[in-house]
Amino acid sequence: MIRCKRVYLAAEADDGRRVLVDRLWPRGIARDALDLHDWLPDVAPSTTLRKAFGHRPEAFDAFRIAYRQELAGHPEYWQTLLPWAAQGRLTLLYAARDERCNNAQVLAEFLEDELERQASPSSPVCYLGDFDAD
Repeated sequence: MIRCKRVYLAAEADDGRRVLVDRLWPRGIARDALDLHDWLPDVAPSTTLRKAFGHRPEAFDAFRIAYRQELAGHPEYWQTLLPWAAQGRLTLLYAARDERCNNAQVLAEFLEDELERQASPSSPVCYLGDFDAD
């Protein structure tokens, strides 16, 4: 299960593996004060994309599309997250104020889609012989 959480909220026992998914370290938090397992700055949107988005809700749909394209082009950045999500709780930490329009939400959707894609059979099911011919 994947969940997104602001980095400024306290860690909870059910957070599971806590991973910071922002390119920049969050303001006002000392590196040794943050309770997390990993920081993966490369999985965050590129600087160009992040600046173009500018946390404007009206630009979120375009940002979502562009960020998903970046993710699809660099599986080496996010593949380590899949086993953690499949085996238990994965909490993606982000610093943005907007809890709905941020990179962690898009990354969580992308990872959920990837987990679902990997779980589905690679070829279509053949139903030949499953139905009686009349």
